[in-house]
Amino acid sequence: MADDLSDLEARLFEWIRQSDFESVPWSTTKAAKAFKVEPDDIYEALAALTRKVPKRIQVSYKGGAIRVAAE
Repeated sequence: MADDLSDLEARLFEWIRQSDFESVPWSTTKAAKAFKVEPDDIYEALAALTRKVPKRIQVSYKGGAIRVAAE
């Protein structure tokens, strides 16, 4: 994984990798609560992950919800 990930980005990536946000819709609010940060921090970290590790994370939109997967 990229060495330039912040602590939050690295923890969020691992959480996404171990979760099933392809089947279960993504919830920024739940992620923010889980990491004890503001929703904007989650949005910024998720956006950073798509730039920093683009081949290891996928973000899509299906059925009115964001789907996120990481490998």
